[in-house]
Amino acid sequence: MSVPTRDTARLVVLDPSGRLLLIQYRAQRDLDPARPGDRGFWFTPGGGLEPGETHEQAAARELMEETGISGVPIGPHVASREALIDLFLRRAHTRERYFLVRAPSDRLDTSNLAGTEMDEVMDVRWWELPGLAASGAYIEPQSLLPLAQDLVAGRVPPAPIQLG
Repeated sequence: MSVPTRDTARLVVLDPSGRLLLIQYRAQRDLDPARPGDRGFWFTPGGGLEPGETHEQAAARELMEETGISGVPIGPHVASREALIDLFLRRAHTRERYFLVRAPSDRLDTSNLAGTEMDEVMDVRWWELPGLAASGAYIEPQSLLPLAQDLVAGRVPPAPIQLG
């Protein structure tokens, strides 16, 4: 069976306190064989490009749709990743670009989130990075946490890094 390719814009959203915004989705498979039934995974806001959109335009649209945050600059393209994503209802080979966004506050409006997502949203949370690291939570991609730690510390890569 052929797996479609999907170009996406993802957002590493940080609030003024340096917390990272993540959305928890219900995975379509168990994430850890040692913990059957564990199906919640954390993912950045963002999504697929619509016809004619640039990655930056898609990033701004997705940010507004999923979080209610608008009118903030879409920051630099800080990371990229190509991966087969099989956690959602639709499997896809994704080509992701991650953009840094510094939210002006921690206020969110997620009232449109469920209406824009096919997959079940379980939670939306601002995470303090030490707490996220200690939580044992499944983060997709797992290499997101070190990138977020660098960004919070003011270390923005001069060119996009590759996330594994």
